[in-house]
Amino acid sequence: MDILEILRAGLQQALGPQAIVFALAAIGLNIHFGYTGLLNFGQAGFVAAGAYGLAVTVVTFEAPFIVGIVMAIVAPIVLAVILGLPTLRLRADYLAIVTIASAEVLRFVFGSVEMKDTFGGSNGLTGFAKPFQDANPYSSGLDLGVVAFGRNDLWSLTVGWILVALSCVLVWALMRSPWGRVLRSIREDEDAVRSLGKNVFAYKMQALALGGVIGGLGGLFLALKQASVVPTDYSTLMTFYAFAALLLGGAARVMGPVIGAILFWFLIAALGSFFSQSAGAGGWIPTVIMTDTQASLIRYIMLGLAIMLLMIFRPQGIFGDRREIAIDGR
Repeated sequence: MDILEILRAGLQQALGPQAIVFALAAIGLNIHFGYTGLLNFGQAGFVAAGAYGLAVTVVTFEAPFIVGIVMAIVAPIVLAVILGLPTLRLRADYLAIVTIASAEVLRFVFGSVEMKDTFGGSNGLTGFAKPFQDANPYSSGLDLGVVAFGRNDLWSLTVGWILVALSCVLVWALMRSPWGRVLRSIREDEDAVRSLGKNVFAYKMQALALGGVIGGLGGLFLALKQASVVPTDYSTLMTFYAFAALLLGGAARVMGPVIGAILFWFLIAALGSFFSQSAGAGGWIPTVIMTDTQASLIRYIMLGLAIMLLMIFRPQGIFGDRREIAIDGR
């Protein structure tokens, strides 16, 4: 068994583009769920809105690249307003139902034959990332021995981790401001906040929009990294992975979603490499117990079991506070 190969696989994913996308999605969820108590099960919809906001603006409407960047930020705000207006005055579970349904509706609309001229159908859209690629200042890639990234990947990772860092700084500053303290108060007891004259609905809408925009930045990054947008990339699985990363790192902690995303993808890749080496011909696990095909899936079972145990023995996550993840059942 090659331990170095397992470590290399884990670090490659932990520092790679997938970790960036889910870190940004989880930071947005942290504002929704961790700080405000909003149950958003449709973060994939906000990620898709950011990605398609860029792609549709540049490819379909032939607008400049910078306009596409602006639309990638505006689109999640519009989606937040559409979803928040009918639901944020109601119980938390209504928002959860509406968001998960809207994310699936968006995915089917983006992939529909009827809207193919606008969204590209199941094949998606391409041809919008050239200005981003042309701005690459690196002349070569980076090889650290354990991990290696090509020239284009290095540029994408630089931009991606800068976005993550800026998002963390923004959340850190906002949550220490009076606005952030109102959000925490809403999570604990929104009736008490309302009795003090605060417009709870407006604060919830602002939180939903801000978290959606940060999730949209994840979609923007993913679109630029892949140089394409495809509807299948924005399934509900993306939301659940982002929630797993958030809960792993710790809700209502600035760095919790980032550390959680890094650990999540490290474990996914490292466990996959470990079981791939262990099963099948030459492995120490007999084929009668685990085949090569099963080895690629067992990592999800092991990671799911680890998260279950974490929720039992440390429900606040690695860096979280148990009081921060209490869900208001109203």
